[in-house]
Amino acid sequence: MRNFHLLLIVLLTWACQNPTDKKSDKVKAPNIIYIMADDLGYGDLGVYGQTHFETPNMDRLAKGGMRFLQHYSGSTVCAPSRSALMTGQHTGHTFIRGNSERGFTLENEGQYPLASQELTIAEVLKKAGYRTGAFGKWGLGYPGSEGDPTAQGFDQFYGYNCQRVAHNYYPTHLWNNRTKEALEGNDGHSTETYAPNLIHQKAMSFLEENKDESFFMYYPSVIPHAEMIAPEEYMAKYRGKFLPEKEYAPKRKKDGYSVSGYNAQEEGHAAFVAMVSILDDHVGQIIDKVHELGIAENTLILFTSDNGPHMEGGADPDYFDSNGPLRGYKRDLYEGGIRVPMIAYWPSKIKPNSITDHISAFWDFFPTALAIAETENDMTEIDGISYLPTLLGMEQTNHPYLYWEFLERGGRQAVRLGQWKGVRLEMAKNPKAPIELYNLSEDLQEQNNLAEQFPDKVREIDSIMSLAHQNSEVFAFPFEKN
Repeated sequence: MRNFHLLLIVLLTWACQNPTDKKSDKVKAPNIIYIMADDLGYGDLGVYGQTHFETPNMDRLAKGGMRFLQHYSGSTVCAPSRSALMTGQHTGHTFIRGNSERGFTLENEGQYPLASQELTIAEVLKKAGYRTGAFGKWGLGYPGSEGDPTAQGFDQFYGYNCQRVAHNYYPTHLWNNRTKEALEGNDGHSTETYAPNLIHQKAMSFLEENKDESFFMYYPSVIPHAEMIAPEEYMAKYRGKFLPEKEYAPKRKKDGYSVSGYNAQEEGHAAFVAMVSILDDHVGQIIDKVHELGIAENTLILFTSDNGPHMEGGADPDYFDSNGPLRGYKRDLYEGGIRVPMIAYWPSKIKPNSITDHISAFWDFFPTALAIAETENDMTEIDGISYLPTLLGMEQTNHPYLYWEFLERGGRQAVRLGQWKGVRLEMAKNPKAPIELYNLSEDLQEQNNLAEQFPDKVREIDSIMSLAHQNSEVFAFPFEKN
């Protein structure tokens, strides 16, 4: 009898240590952190050729992971680029195709809203059991609209709802979900709360709070978009080191404020480097945090930029060679406006210090995240192709082409077709304007227009431009409004 009691105790102890509940045996789906800089150029990181200043943490991310050499943003400006990312559709299909205030004022802030029927990757991941958080600049719908981040799949949002308000790094308020939170001491002139630092703190708290859950953290930083300004502790490091300095003074003011939202800056060069340094520190802290929490092996970190380098508010991309070897800037559909840095870091999965020439774009993130989460999407058509095979060193399916359209500056289209690049300008005057043709394998700077030598290739690209563009009732080319 004594032996029976002893055996019973052993069996009960074993049962307690080896529960049969299925939930305990379930492997937690990988976490996804997507960090997106604002107007950071292809050449603004050390690992992409920057020599004027250092980016040690972003370089560390690349050395521990994979660097993409041919990755493209969703668009050449903020809102449509974000829409392409969230919906997995290029700008010929995605709902938001331009930066449009649609009559909203500073008091009634925000951009034209992403329609309620649009499906975002945040909605899909949330349905799959992920905790979802967005921290930074939204720009896809004014507060309380169907485009509000909390209506588009995010459990938590903290930051700037409106990208125009995000021109001010010391704003009067930020949004906590749908609550407008005043920042004490920030009256538009004082420098009490540097918003990127406060937003970063909220993001770090999200990581802490959800370390035991599968999560998707979208981190669209406002850095280094103008205005060019940084706290003194960072400015002091770089003041006087990038001479001659570039001074910026707003041309027009209203009630003491720049109409554009960009405030005066006497040391634009130092401010730009200081801002990138802040972003670099934030990236480093995120890397360190996932390791500290013991979740690095199960967390994919992606880093990129929403478009090419800007020239607003005193920014000086030529001084820093921000677009590297590429032609063009923000608002161009040449490579400098849309080819962006992209780094993937996943210690257990991605080979360290690896490089890929795989041609990819923002709309590929949607299917990549689906593959990582091992979930499906049967509610919308997407243009993306998962680049998870590239991350894992497996055979990769390639795009037949990539497509962009841009409604501003006369209307523009672009197509990437293997080594070929087609660019069409001035569509407002002529929707069938001539197409410029470049061979990127031989002419990365897009200097030698080969359209006359390769008419068949031009016709093929013209056909793609017609096929890829679907009419939009909201965002239309000028010639479609007639």
